Amino acid sequence: MSQTATLKPLPAIPITSENFQPFGQVIWPQPDSKSYDLNDAQLRLEAGTPRFYLMHLSPNGRRFHTITRHRRCTQCLGSLKGRHWWLAVAPPKDSDQPEPEDIQIFQIPGDCFVKLALGTWHAGPYFEGEPASFYNLELSDTNIIDHQTCDLIETYGLEFQIL
Repeated sequence: MSQTATLKPLPAIPITSENFQPFGQVIWPQPDSKSYDLNDAQLRLEAGTPRFYLMHLSPNGRRFHTITRHRRCTQCLGSLKGRHWWLAVAPPKDSDQPEPEDIQIFQIPGDCFVKLALGTWHAGPYFEGEPASFYNLELSDTNIIDHQTCDLIETYGLEFQIL
């Protein structure tokens, strides 16, 4: 059964360490000589075998109606070649779906990466133009056993558009 969706536009906001904190961390460039501290990615990968790989993606527009979370591991995402991109997120909660009013869109520059906290809902990477490569750090079986997706059209009758 097909359901009609209401299109909800959301402005993308430039990411900062402070405004992204409810969802995870932004990891910025730092001197190689700097010692490990809380500004480094605080990873949770002990529940399995880490997988670090490059995803080659085609442009996927600025609309989305599904959002996913992983409860067993953190996930790191970043673009190659300095490309900016967008990521939709909602904070981790105990409910089986995010609240639509909690969803935010971040514009992420190509000189940093994001570490998603356990259970953070996310959709993306989204970008325009030519195909792009992104690196991804998660567990080897994340997309098999730790992949909960909420269809926002089925759940709320909503589709989101990144402005």
